[in-house]
Amino acid sequence: MSAAAPFSRDRLPLVFILTTLVIDAMGIGLILPVMPELIRDVEGGSLTEAALWGGILATGFAVMQFLFGPVLGALSDAFGRRPVLLISLAVMAGNYLVMALTGSIWILLAARILGGILAATHATAMAFVADISSPEQKAPRFALTHAAYGAGFVIGPLIGGLLGSYGPRAPFLAAAALALANLALGALVLPETVRDANRRRVSWLRANPFGAIAHIGRLPGLGRLLAVLAIYEFALCVYPAIWAYYTPLRFGWDTPMVGLSLALFGVGFTIVQALLVGRFLRLLGENGTILFGLGFEVILLAVLGLQGSGTAALIIAPVSALGSVAVPALQAVMSKRVRDDAQGMLQGVVTSTISLATVLAPLVMTQVFWFSTREAAAFHLPGAAFLLASALLAGGVLLYLSRGRNAAPH
Repeated sequence: MSAAAPFSRDRLPLVFILTTLVIDAMGIGLILPVMPELIRDVEGGSLTEAALWGGILATGFAVMQFLFGPVLGALSDAFGRRPVLLISLAVMAGNYLVMALTGSIWILLAARILGGILAATHATAMAFVADISSPEQKAPRFALTHAAYGAGFVIGPLIGGLLGSYGPRAPFLAAAALALANLALGALVLPETVRDANRRRVSWLRANPFGAIAHIGRLPGLGRLLAVLAIYEFALCVYPAIWAYYTPLRFGWDTPMVGLSLALFGVGFTIVQALLVGRFLRLLGENGTILFGLGFEVILLAVLGLQGSGTAALIIAPVSALGSVAVPALQAVMSKRVRDDAQGMLQGVVTSTISLATVLAPLVMTQVFWFSTREAAAFHLPGAAFLLASALLAGGVLLYLSRGRNAAPH
């Protein structure tokens, strides 16, 4: 299937979900460049101290995603993808408004916790794509969803960086407007893909994250693949966790420059997912693509951790996206190992696995950044967190090399 095939007239539902992901990513990307300024506006303190609060906010969001990801996945298997998506978008719009207006760090934390509970857009969208895709279409179409997300992430940080010049709260108001636009779009055009043939009753034993992960993890090979994905997400969390703090300290960047660098990564990510994943799959297969992506990230994270040039960092930003070819290949391998009526549960487990990794990752990465950059630090190494991420991901490569063989869906 060619890259253009998913956009033909008989595949309009896929176009709808891709558009949804573009707008959703724009909302997230808008707020990243100004989060440090918002925290300092609310709480005061230095940039390094703001990084600690940034880690706490990110962890609160991730904890809720971990706890509620399988619940929402199970609900979407039983009641449909459409209502889960629309309810999540409505709550997120209100969440952004609260963040824009609050003057309390605790209300800001509560808003991030609430946002994490219903941040099901990406996982449910993946289940939607699995519903409408044949086994051989899954990896290329998962790549397209990542490309759509990347396209929104290109636009979002650029606009967020520009809006940041009007104050740290302006991008949150724009994010609320985008979430409402996304909600209206979904209400008008998003079809339902859950039918009697692929509907599954809610099992609360499996809907909780521990039960769901235990069930999925018992399927042949899936436990090891989920562990590799968790390590990958933990390591790559170094970017959102400290980038907005690391680059101003290391390179003297201002908010627009941080937004530009994030947009450059988004450009690279979109190109890789839209144009290169399919080529890698044809050339290397799913196994080779996963190994290439993981190994490439190990090298780039180490290089960035030792980097002292802001110009070089701008170049590395889009190039580093090449490692993202591993993710859709991993998702395709996992999706092929479960039945059609369990795709929502699988994506909920994937969401919880990623969230479990990112529960601790922001705290660890921001603490490493703080420890290696504070005034009393025994050594001054702003890139220490990137070096840690590289070492962890190298362990993930070794774990993947010991993986199990393919198995039939369960």
